[in-house]
Amino acid sequence: MAGLAPNELDALRENLEEQRRFRIEQLREFGEPSPARAVRLREQRSAGQQEVHLRLAATARMVLADVEAALERMDRGRYGNCHRCARPIPLDRLEIVPQARYCVRCHQAREAER
Repeated sequence: MAGLAPNELDALRENLEEQRRFRIEQLREFGEPSPARAVRLREQRSAGQQEVHLRLAATARMVLADVEAALERMDRGRYGNCHRCARPIPLDRLEIVPQARYCVRCHQAREAER
């Protein structure tokens, strides 16, 4: 796995699992309220606030999916290599973005292609 030491991999896994717990809790808080509460919330929130709420929930779902995919790559022994160039993703990048699928260079190339 990208030449990561066991203790580095353990720390990255712990970070990912913490992120997963946070996102699950965040989504639980965004969850569907009871019908009566939903009516009150709609009345209290402006359209802009509702849009922000929906976007935050969508972002939380997206990050959760990325985190779970990274944990699955760890379990399969494929974690830490760039999906584009197949080279190891540097540890300092993984420490900042443990769910990263691409090294910085390939990530920038993908962004430029969009």
